[in-house]
Formats: sequence, structure tokens, C-alpha cells
Amino acid sequence: MEVEPSTATTTRITDLNEDSLAHCAKYLSLQDLSNLATTCKSLKRVAYSDSIWQRCFREHWPHDLLQTSGLRAAYLKRRLAVQQFKFVDPLVAALYVTNAKPFDHIILDKNDFTFSQGSFIQMTNIDSFLNGRDGVTVLSDHNARITCMRLFPLSETSLFRCDTQRKENVLVTSSCDHSIRLWWKGSCQRCFRGHNGPVLTLSDKLLGDGSAKVLASGGEDGTVRLWSLNSSGKRGQHALKATLYGHEKPIKLMSVAGHRTSLLATISKDSKVRVWDTTTSSGLRLSCCVGMTSVPGAPVDVKCHESLLYVAAGSSVVAIDLRTMQKVITAAIYQPKLCSFAIVPSKPLICTGGIDKAKLWDIRINQETLKPEPVAELDGHTGPVTLLHMDPYKIVTGGPEDFYINVWETDTGTQTNSFICCPSDAASSSSGVGCSTMAVNGTRIVTASYGEEHGLVCFRDFFNATCAVSKREDVHASKFWVPQSYSDGDP
Repeated sequence: MEVEPSTATTTRITDLNEDSLAHCAKYLSLQDLSNLATTCKSLKRVAYSDSIWQRCFREHWPHDLLQTSGLRAAYLKRRLAVQQFKFVDPLVAALYVTNAKPFDHIILDKNDFTFSQGSFIQMTNIDSFLNGRDGVTVLSDHNARITCMRLFPLSETSLFRCDTQRKENVLVTSSCDHSIRLWWKGSCQRCFRGHNGPVLTLSDKLLGDGSAKVLASGGEDGTVRLWSLNSSGKRGQHALKATLYGHEKPIKLMSVAGHRTSLLATISKDSKVRVWDTTTSSGLRLSCCVGMTSVPGAPVDVKCHESLLYVAAGSSVVAIDLRTMQKVITAAIYQPKLCSFAIVPSKPLICTGGIDKAKLWDIRINQETLKPEPVAELDGHTGPVTLLHMDPYKIVTGGPEDFYINVWETDTGTQTNSFICCPSDAASSSSGVGCSTMAVNGTRIVTASYGEEHGLVCFRDFFNATCAVSKREDVHASKFWVPQSYSDGDP
């Protein structure tokens, strides 16, 4: 018996009219809209519909006036402007600290900022602080200077209980008191001990996959130690999983490889680089070392991207292939010495801080030369540029002798803003105390500085700012216009 072929027709998404598709697309995220636009020409027209972008604009900036056409371009322009801090009227909140001492570290999380001075930590809830409520928590369990602070997902620790906690983070700190502490909900939940001296640094990410992830620490004793954050018990007696020997000097910096999360790159104060495979099983763990090299000059920073390790040391930035341990490129040379270094993984750009200026480098241009040249000089600083943030939109620079924080476009090095970061008593004195530390997250920045009488932590959010920075048109783009600066007391 023959079966008659089906006469049913297949309905495709493109059979719907554009208005219906645009209505459905209003509920997509910005990333999903971008993906939709790359599928075909008809869906690209849908993704570019004014009705979608009007919803996006009103959702983020409901009080702004908006034209009736070209809404996608208007939304993206506005989004780029707030990401690049191109306004003089951000939301500003100043927290004065009675302890007039240098700030060592600061972290800006979702709705909190956390800083350390010496051995104590202060956590501030931004919403509570802005609304006049007491949102400050002081953590004082360490009894010596804190050397490093990191945030890790709560879901990768033994404290995780349910999906409602999945977006929460824990704070991990190391200290000269030989300990590592894990903090959550305003108190110390775990204390890890094992180093025979100060703990100097922590890994920038957790190592491994799945539920067996570990934290790495480096100490003045020259060892690298691996810790499980899934161990139970507040004292963390069973948290130490391995001790890696090989460095002869204190560990200065470490970074987890991008192409294999089990690989850890470390550099000691004598500029010796070692790469460890943390999955290798060995009694003393000496055989975990799978690669060694060295670089000239004192180490400044290290960052892994995919299979490359970028090492900033002395006066140069070199890229080392972690698969061969061979130097593949000298990405930057900055005489007489480097003070800071940053990289954007999504772009072939790096930035270096030096004395009185920073420099922007394009890795592609410098691949075939022994003497790399910068594509832009970010001038106008005072003293060493030790503070450097870089993301796909902006570069933010500052230093301990500079009263101002400067902001630049990542792609061009053009300056977009400059604002004061220090207390008024410091700015009016000749002590030269500028910004101790800073943290940047999207449209928000928090800076910490101190004067003779008190310290100042200043939080700024540019998301709802409306008054644009005015640019002097008579200054060539490769040299930079004199920025409009303002203090927290300006209208």
C-alpha cells in the first residue's frame, strides 16, 4: 500500500511579518539582538527596528528625550558615552575615612565596594550608603597587612546552598600574617594556613573544571600552594591540596592560563617564570612544573590570554607561548621602566603606565619589529602611572602623585574625561598624595586617596549622567585637549 506524500508545508520564522517579529524581539537581550542581526538580511532588519531600540532606550534612560528615528544608533551612542565616562555630572558619593593612611586594595562588586588599609577591611553597600543608612561593615580578623584581594563565585565554594545564591561572590584575602581568609555575609567563613611566611599573591581565577576547582597562593617562602574552597570547617584544616616547590625567591605574581584552566603561571621576585600543571600527581609536586623561563627586569604584572602569557617586567612587555615557553613577541618597550600594565582580551591592544604618561600599543603592528612603537601617548599625568584599567571601551589611569583620574578611548587613545580623586586638604598641599587605588566596573568607578587629616573613598556612576564633557575643537586628536575637571563640590 503506497503512502501519499504529505502536503503540509513547513512554517519558518521569516514567514511572520516584521512587526510581529519585532514585537517578540523586544524581549531579547542586547547580545541576543546582535546574534539575531547576523543570521540573515530579513532578521537583521527586524533587529534594527526602531520599536526594539526605543524599548531598550526607555528601559535604561526613561527620562531622556528621544528622537523618533535612528533609535538604534542613538541607543548605542548613549551606551558608549556612559561607558567612556563622557559626562561631568555622574552620581557622586564620598565616604570619608578617619584613618589617614594609604589604601592598599579596592574591589567594586555589583552593589558593594570593599577596600583594605593595613590589616583591616571595610565593606560598603552602595545603595544603603546613598540612602543615608549604615551600610558599612568592618572586617578585622587579619593581624598584618593585607597583600591581595580577589572575588570568586559563591557557587564554587562549600558555602553554596541554592540557586538563589548563584550570582553572589565571596571575598578571598591574603596577608602578611601567613593566612588566607574567605569572607561572606560580613564575616570570615574560612581561614587557610600553611605558608611559612607572608602570603603575597592569589591566583586571578580558580584552577580546574567542575567541582574540583582550587585556589592558588604564592608566598614569601617561595612555594605555590593549592587550596580547595569546597572544604568544610571554619579553620580549613583539610583545604591544602598541594604544595609546589621550585622557585628560589618569593612569589610575586600569578595568572591562570586561558586555554587550559589547570595551568598556572607564576613569577618570582628574581623574574623567573614557571608554569605548573596543577592536575599532575606527585608526592612533593616538584614535577608539576611543566615549563620555565626568565625575563629581564623586576616583575610588574602578568596576565594570561588564551595560550599566551604577557609578562610586564623592567622596561618591556613580552608574550610567551605557554605551549613552548618561547618568547613570541616584544609587545612594548617603555623606558626607563614600566609602572603598570593592562590588556583587553577582545582587542589586540595593550596599555602600559610609566613616568608622567601611559602608552597604547597595537600588538598586530609590533609583531614584525624588534622596536615596537606606541599608537598613542596618554599624556598629562604627574608622577608614575601605577593605576591602570582597560576594557573594550575605555582606559582609566592614575597614580599616587596625581590628583586626577584620566579617562581615554580604548581604540584611539583620545581623552574623554578627567576628575579629581583626592581630599581637598591633599589637593591644596604640596605633599603629592594622589590616588592610592581604584576599581572600575562598567559605568562605575571608585577611587581611594588620603590626605593629612583623613582618607576619601569616592564612588561615581555615569549611567544616568546627562551633561556631556565639552571638547576643545582646536586641539588635534593625537594630542589631547585640556580636560574639564571638577571636584565633588561643583554643581
